[in-house]
Amino acid sequence: MIDLSTRDIKFLQGVGPQRAAVLNKELGICSFKNLLYYFPYKYVDRSRLYLIREIDGNMPYIQLRGRILSFETFGEGRQRRLVGHFTDGTGVIDLVWFQGLKYIEGKYKANEEYIVFGKPTVFSGRINVAHPDIDPAADLKLSEMGLEPYYNTTEKMKRHSLNSHAVQKLMKNLFALLKEDAFDETLSPSLVAAYHLMPLTDALHNIHFPRNPEFLRKARYRLKFEELFYVQLNILRYTKERRNKFRGLVFGRVGEIFNTFYSKNLPFELTGAQKRVIKEMRQDMRSGRQMNRLLQGDVGSGKTLVALMTMLIALDNGYQACMMAPTEILATQHYETITRFLAGMDVRVELLTGSIKGKRRETVLRDLLTGDVHILIGTHAVIEDTVGFSSLGLVVIDEQHRFGVAQRAKLWAKNVSPPHVLVMTATPIPRTLAMTLYGDLDVSVIDELPPGRKPIQTVHQFDNRRASMYAFMRKQIQEGRQVYVVYPLIQESEKMDIKNLEDGYLHICEAFPEYKVSKVHGKMKPVEKDEEMQRFLRNETQIMVATTVIEVGVNVPNASVMVIENAERFGLSQLHQLRGRVGRGADQSYCILVTGYKLTEDTRKRIEIMVQTNDGFEIAEADLKLRGPGDLEGTQQSGVAFDLKVADIAKDGQLLQYVRDIAERLLDSDPNGERPENAIVWRQLRELRKKNVNWSVIS
Repeated sequence: MIDLSTRDIKFLQGVGPQRAAVLNKELGICSFKNLLYYFPYKYVDRSRLYLIREIDGNMPYIQLRGRILSFETFGEGRQRRLVGHFTDGTGVIDLVWFQGLKYIEGKYKANEEYIVFGKPTVFSGRINVAHPDIDPAADLKLSEMGLEPYYNTTEKMKRHSLNSHAVQKLMKNLFALLKEDAFDETLSPSLVAAYHLMPLTDALHNIHFPRNPEFLRKARYRLKFEELFYVQLNILRYTKERRNKFRGLVFGRVGEIFNTFYSKNLPFELTGAQKRVIKEMRQDMRSGRQMNRLLQGDVGSGKTLVALMTMLIALDNGYQACMMAPTEILATQHYETITRFLAGMDVRVELLTGSIKGKRRETVLRDLLTGDVHILIGTHAVIEDTVGFSSLGLVVIDEQHRFGVAQRAKLWAKNVSPPHVLVMTATPIPRTLAMTLYGDLDVSVIDELPPGRKPIQTVHQFDNRRASMYAFMRKQIQEGRQVYVVYPLIQESEKMDIKNLEDGYLHICEAFPEYKVSKVHGKMKPVEKDEEMQRFLRNETQIMVATTVIEVGVNVPNASVMVIENAERFGLSQLHQLRGRVGRGADQSYCILVTGYKLTEDTRKRIEIMVQTNDGFEIAEADLKLRGPGDLEGTQQSGVAFDLKVADIAKDGQLLQYVRDIAERLLDSDPNGERPENAIVWRQLRELRKKNVNWSVIS
């Protein structure tokens, strides 16, 4: 039996060294197995014949049976084209070739019967098919043709004659080389039987060359089931291993620090959702197992307060707490917010970022080791080797998708026993994606905004109506409010017609000469950036012109208008995050999405969704459906590769939950992989885990 994973693709008939190099570079296909698992993206029914009188130029593909009446050549040099007049007795269409004219004339004969297949278009009032597939009618048995697969290819592949048709031929060569029993089953017989799955050999044949739509449906279901099953089994087994290996610190009491804060310093009544998630974390931390929890909450839902109260529980039990944020701006803001919350209490909070140096840094590092610092807030600086703790009991990671796997794992090493971990995100994650991307985390959701918050009104504005928009901005400023104006780029790009921040800043200054304007972008020095932020916070400037550096965490309750220039250049999640910078006070707030008139269909959908809803989870679901999981912010930084060949997390959520339940039941019944009937499953899981990130330490 051929080992498909080690047999070099260049040895397959029709490939060779040159094509192998192209397949490797363009599609990552190096072996027979890589090619076998390169699935079609669509199928065309080749069992159906059309009549010429039935067709028009809008049909995707047609298949005709008839004969070529005659050939004609038109044009000179590179403009030459060969036209074959083709009839089936109900009408005439033109078959057109622009290349290989002599070869075509020599191969196909007038008045012989052919099957023609291709895409129809209309040119000069006549239907034509350019470069059709043509086969002698006697050679094709249409009843056996079934659905023809189409494979994604690149321009470089096409230059090496590797179009979809060529990939299809390579696939046929591969199947001809292999025997019917060549594919080792990757699911146990009991799973295949219990869940009525197509055997792997049949599924692989029918995903490439389905006999009919029903066989294709069964093949796709089998392969989707397997992909999602092993993703979930992998996550669940790591989770169980981690829980068995790492016993959690026991935070058995809620004491004086927490209670003092709750009774004297709590600035407002907690929402029901905040109380619920604090209770969930409290149960985790006293259970004797390590807390590993994801806290999701829309912008403005009060995650920072929840994180602080969780940290106070750590302090009550004699441990230190640490919060890590992705940017200096956000870390500083957390430091200021938490310091303000704890005013008058005997809790020492310190800030550690890259710009804190010299004696102040030395003092913070020394006092962390002695335990005199109770809460440390910082950026990546907190995971440096020079940073040590006396007794680190809780780690809070804010906007976790900004951190890599190795960075997050370093915090584990800061204590003898792994600290409890609370991961926070203001980017709502669809449930199906969370089950895959963060499947080993328990999930808490703050799904309630503090009372008194008014929903942000979002409108779409074309960029030729600036006068009315500026009048609205001026009115808001006159009423004492402040305005953000966000641009996608810092400097002009020759390739993209985007209004950039530098020009935008000058334009805003000219349009609003009576007001002061701040400018903030990622290339500024942290000190300069912070000073501009502080000026805006103090209302010394009324308009903030910025890039997406203000996307996360900036909190100016007095700002009531968010103008997003070139909104078509932003993803849904980013638009929602930017919108969340306003609406943080009691006043009505507004978000204005500015675009040009020419918008793609996807862009129109994004804008419509933003105008229709403020619900971050609804927006995240829509974003997942529009863009797919691999493109969503956070999926790449998380260290988890979405190498799904056939399953689609956006569309297969129900199947994902189904296979997760099956994987859980298998783990419960055979936690150590000892049952003979599951031997295939555990062998396959070991093979897959060789390629996967160690998910037990990503949080």
